[in-house]
Amino acid sequence: GVEAVRLVEEHHPDVAVLDIQMPRMTGVEATRRIKARFPDVRVLVLTAYDDDPYIFSLLRVGASGYVLKTADADELIRAVRAVQRGESALSPEITRKVVQQLAAGGPPGAAGQVEPLTDREIEVLRLAARGLTNKAIGYELGISDRTVQGHLANVYGKLGVSSRTEAVTEALKRGWIVIE
Repeated sequence: GVEAVRLVEEHHPDVAVLDIQMPRMTGVEATRRIKARFPDVRVLVLTAYDDDPYIFSLLRVGASGYVLKTADADELIRAVRAVQRGESALSPEITRKVVQQLAAGGPPGAAGQVEPLTDREIEVLRLAARGLTNKAIGYELGISDRTVQGHLANVYGKLGVSSRTEAVTEALKRGWIVIE
């Protein structure tokens, strides 16, 4: 993920093709960062994951396409070209899931759309997921444990949860963090 963001920064491609599970940063976070810094770069997700939380998280943060790795070469080429033209491209299985969710009242979390987490809040959650205490997180990030508490309080409010465990679980479900 970190490497993908670096390569986009270095080469400014029309289309960036990303997976969901990448070392050191998820595809959701990489897409979010790419779209924030380079809004003209279109992101196509090429993955084996067809889980709803991944699909909707990636579409929410700005992915233009979501293609499964079971796609043949022609489908992949069509998807890249469509995304490059500014269109959306979804594998048929993904289109079916999106339509089903919309027919059922919208994608998961649509009613309770969450405010985006800051990079620092995501980093605090990543370290919390590794089991670090507030003090250890603060040491790792060069901030006070009181500041860590503040970041966690903001996260709880944004996610509508009341504990560290719930926050980490929600972040994992949304693909914002991975446990290494």
